Amino acid sequence: MTIRNSLQIAGLLGASLAAATDSHYSIDPTHTFPSFEADHFGISVWRGKLNQTTGKVILDRAARTGSVNVTVDLKSIDFGMDALNTWAAGPEFFNTTLYPSATYVGRFTKFNGDMPAQVDGELTLHGVTRPVRLTLNSFACKAHPMLKREWCGADAIATFSRDMFGLSMGKDYGFKMDVTLRIQVEAIKDE
Repeated sequence: MTIRNSLQIAGLLGASLAAATDSHYSIDPTHTFPSFEADHFGISVWRGKLNQTTGKVILDRAARTGSVNVTVDLKSIDFGMDALNTWAAGPEFFNTTLYPSATYVGRFTKFNGDMPAQVDGELTLHGVTRPVRLTLNSFACKAHPMLKREWCGADAIATFSRDMFGLSMGKDYGFKMDVTLRIQVEAIKDE
């Protein structure tokens, strides 16, 4: 075996070992509910949530790297009022017939120790993709008491202007376009 071949094998082995430190997690849809806050005529703040979320998280705490890939079913919007849910899913707002979901794809870009603190990514909503930064107010992992696998959770927040995604309904009436997105998320390590 030549020195060159030995170096190539060592490089491949090193790359395999590095990749092996990545942990893969599936988002738990029964414990993940993005919620939002938005202005209503400048006199109150309306809140709602989205009830169906799926996705994957990849995390290498030692290397301080990782990614998220999340899909939210926009038909699952829940203001706590059936008529408003139906309207928001309809053609005047989300138009879920054409745009049934929102996606967020990002990378962990800041860590506190070995725990992620920030995600920079792109949100695709209503057929438009824009950068959105998530700040992780908390992030923790521990053993799930029943599944006996690692279990991680986070509290994330972001603010964006909805009219940048073509969702400008109410702007002419003085609605503020800023939306605060709050995400409670839990994920279970894949077997």
